[in-house]
Amino acid sequence: MLSTTPASPPVSGSGKIEAMEPTPKAPLPRSIDEFRVLATSRLAGFPRIEVADAPGVRRAAVVLCVVEEPDGPPAVIVIKRAYRGRNAGQWGLPGGRLDEGETAEQAALRELHEELGLHARPEDLLGALDDFPAASGFTITPLVLVLTDATRLRPNPDEVHSVHLVDLARLAAEDTPRWVRAEDAVRQAELRDDAAPADEAGLLQMRLGPKMTIHAPTGALLWQFREVVLLGTAPSAARVAHFTQPDWTHR
Repeated sequence: MLSTTPASPPVSGSGKIEAMEPTPKAPLPRSIDEFRVLATSRLAGFPRIEVADAPGVRRAAVVLCVVEEPDGPPAVIVIKRAYRGRNAGQWGLPGGRLDEGETAEQAALRELHEELGLHARPEDLLGALDDFPAASGFTITPLVLVLTDATRLRPNPDEVHSVHLVDLARLAAEDTPRWVRAEDAVRQAELRDDAAPADEAGLLQMRLGPKMTIHAPTGALLWQFREVVLLGTAPSAARVAHFTQPDWTHR
């Protein structure tokens, strides 16, 4: 499925979540080429934190894939997983576990093709953010990638329920991140607009649209991408490994 506006549910194979007020104060890239230059520079100067190999560590890789639609601004791909198997019906990023002998980069490119039918090359990868030790037991490596042509996007229905293109301005908007108390970090159907805010010791919600609220781990990866790549936040103020996950994401 694909959503077309922030107020509408997905209706076909992929979609766009448009920017909503308030918009960010920092200037954002207006084209995929501008994004490539900005992201390459900021990721090159980002001292990412890697989780060392150790017995019991399982690894996965995901892609923060930025694309540009004809006559549209750059957007990042977010998916809702199929309503079966691991993480059924949850928001996520294209990606999955590493196969034996794979690097994170190889796994990310393979999963992007298997889940969405998109072909990317190693040179389309711009860099990586911090490894995220998820409560599921997987250490997730998030890789930033750009594609100039997403017209071949073909979601695999066995793995992907819907695809959404989130405008970078929406992701960077001041009202997108929200910190709530643990008891208010509920599933979308139970979400309340009047939940009391918490400080950053609470749980993060990335509110990207009326029916699109994303928690960690995916929410944490989107938040760090926003802070480091889009807003240029200092690395010391943009770490995420300590972010708490709601109970239902622990699988």
